[in-house]
Amino acid sequence: MNSNCIGGVLHLRLLLFSTSHRILAAHPKISASRRLSTATMGSRSQLPSPPLAEKVKHEMELFGDVRVDNYYWLRDDSRKNPKVISYLQQENAYTEAMMSGTKKFEDEIYAEIRGRIKEDDISAPLRKGPYYYYSRTLEGKEYVQYCRRPIPNRDAPSSVHDTMPSGPDAPPEHVILDENVKAQEHGFYRIGAFKVSPNHKMVAYAEDTKGDEIYTVYVIDAETQAPIGKPLVGVTSNLEWAGNDALVYITMDEILRPDKAWLHKLGADQSNDSCLYHEKDDMFSLGLEASESEKLLFIASESKITRFVFYLEVSKLEEGLKVLTPRIIGIDTSVSHRGNHFFIQRRSDEFFNSELLACPVDNTSATTVLIPHRASVKIQYIKLFSDHLAVSEREEGLPKITVYHLPEVEEPLINLEGGKSVQFIDPVYSVDLSVSQFSSTILRFSYSSLRMPNSVYDYDMNTGESVLKKIETVLGGFDASNYVTKRKWATASDGTEIPISIVYQKNLVKLDGSDPMLLYGYGSYEICIDPDFEASRLSLLDRGFIFAIAHIRGGGEMGRQWYENGKFLKKKNTFTDFISCAEYLIEQKYCSKEKLCIEGRSAGGLLIGAVLNMRPDLWKAAVAGVPFVDVLTTMLDPTIPLTTSEWEEWGDPRKEEFYFYMKSYSPVDNVKAQNYPDILVTAGLHDPRVMYSEPAKFVAKLRDMKTDDNMLLFKCELGAGHFSKSGRFERLQEDAMTYTFMLKALNMIPASGSA
Repeated sequence: MNSNCIGGVLHLRLLLFSTSHRILAAHPKISASRRLSTATMGSRSQLPSPPLAEKVKHEMELFGDVRVDNYYWLRDDSRKNPKVISYLQQENAYTEAMMSGTKKFEDEIYAEIRGRIKEDDISAPLRKGPYYYYSRTLEGKEYVQYCRRPIPNRDAPSSVHDTMPSGPDAPPEHVILDENVKAQEHGFYRIGAFKVSPNHKMVAYAEDTKGDEIYTVYVIDAETQAPIGKPLVGVTSNLEWAGNDALVYITMDEILRPDKAWLHKLGADQSNDSCLYHEKDDMFSLGLEASESEKLLFIASESKITRFVFYLEVSKLEEGLKVLTPRIIGIDTSVSHRGNHFFIQRRSDEFFNSELLACPVDNTSATTVLIPHRASVKIQYIKLFSDHLAVSEREEGLPKITVYHLPEVEEPLINLEGGKSVQFIDPVYSVDLSVSQFSSTILRFSYSSLRMPNSVYDYDMNTGESVLKKIETVLGGFDASNYVTKRKWATASDGTEIPISIVYQKNLVKLDGSDPMLLYGYGSYEICIDPDFEASRLSLLDRGFIFAIAHIRGGGEMGRQWYENGKFLKKKNTFTDFISCAEYLIEQKYCSKEKLCIEGRSAGGLLIGAVLNMRPDLWKAAVAGVPFVDVLTTMLDPTIPLTTSEWEEWGDPRKEEFYFYMKSYSPVDNVKAQNYPDILVTAGLHDPRVMYSEPAKFVAKLRDMKTDDNMLLFKCELGAGHFSKSGRFERLQEDAMTYTFMLKALNMIPASGSA
């Protein structure tokens, strides 16, 4: 989840931007593609017939309203029902058959995308304690190695000009853990947390080998990789060291709600771990983080509108949790620590964009306002240092970083003075604060834009000097100056101005309405879809595509109220905003209806499902990745993961007003007998956030009711979850398949079938 927009526990049913680490999967129903040449499609007689899901009538009644779900049987919580698995396999086989005519082109697109990657590479080394830590990728390998190298002169103060030595005379590199070795025995492999102990002698890491986001935590010796104690099973990836002899971790209940925080002493059996806190309210979930000072751990319980925090002193574990901020409905707090002060970011209905307070550790009620609430500037999160404070903010839809110098630790905190803003060059961009060292004067941040590859900078908070430490290498002759980025504003149906981020290859587009376009959207959970760089996207841009992001309401780009105006009984603003952005882009001749493709994932897949039902005439092709499309049925069932905790996001349909409003936009409930564009839908069998059965039902109902012969493809990854396949090259194959689907829909694949 994009942590640059909202803090706390995982916000589920999340987006993920089309390429990088997760995108699609597909599904079909074609019967005659009118667009594709026989070289790429074959004749009508050669087209396979789509699998037709059996209809089994299932009635659901509430408030005198009867809904019939003929495909309710597709839900199988065990994921083992032979009939369901067989149907999903038939769908996958149909998708493969439908895409077989363009497989050569797809393979060439994959080679093209992969050819831009510097396969043997390292991340920007981070100086921490006596080591530089970094990750390494190897040529031909799917996964990363976690590495470190001793700092030659560890007593020298850190500098933005520090460079990790390499070569024969440098201290030797040590591979702490090689994911490639660990992944050999598994079809899916993901490390969700990698935590080095404070004394740098041990590592705790969380491993998921199924894609269901239920982890096993292992502790190993950092030098020898020898296991320390028994693994912790059935946990989340949320864990922190509590000194060098203990870990704190979070577990989930039967509906996958993080509900318990535990203290584990190294060497002890998990059954003997002590429960620090049990959150019994099923609207709330637990989160865990370490203070920048590493002296405290914070355990927070949060719903969508409320968050309160406990703290645990690492040096006094026997004292247990202490209340830091109280549980007050509608008040959201996040906490940091420095010296004898807590820094508290607090949001309420009145101070909707948050204010920043400070209070003495021994008197948390004696608060001082450091940054007051501002209606036009939203505080996203802060990062504390021994002498500085870095604040991530948003203004006019753009992220910004402001740095303040702090008084000596012993001195009182009265106010902040002389904030300096970091300057960025692109009109639209993405920037995130990265892991930095508390005792340092160096702030690390990552920056990218739609035309600039991801770059890591070290910023000297005393002098204001920024030094580039790493930029993503893009092979194949990439030149950022060939690409233009813009920000435009579309007017929504109620007069609200909606920002749109745009990028295109300036030497290829005509801007006369004839250019193909991919429009991306999300619009939920206050998530910000900031415009960043994706090397795989060049395969579209370099074929004359324009790429755009609609920053619609329900997201957090324009502040907290932007989110509030796209949820609950205002959720339809999300969908009408997206339609307004599309109409604006067509009017301004960035594209035409005949050239417009759309995409969204998870809650963004709900967006795609909704606008397909509302305005099917407006799109040429649509990609709905792991889409949350059976909204009403899911939100009525508290046994489904996430349902109870998300009543504050979508509304509680057990109440009549929310029931009928939700029914009016839920994609599965609004499929009509009408023409639809070409559609690709994806799912993951082990997805704990959006059950695979939601997109499966959506596709089955579309097949039954739609009145056209356009493509309808469904691909369900049977060995993955919400974020699809785990290997970096495996994910590129999905990008290649998705791009091929779009190009196929637009009749842009050469008759030779070659890229």
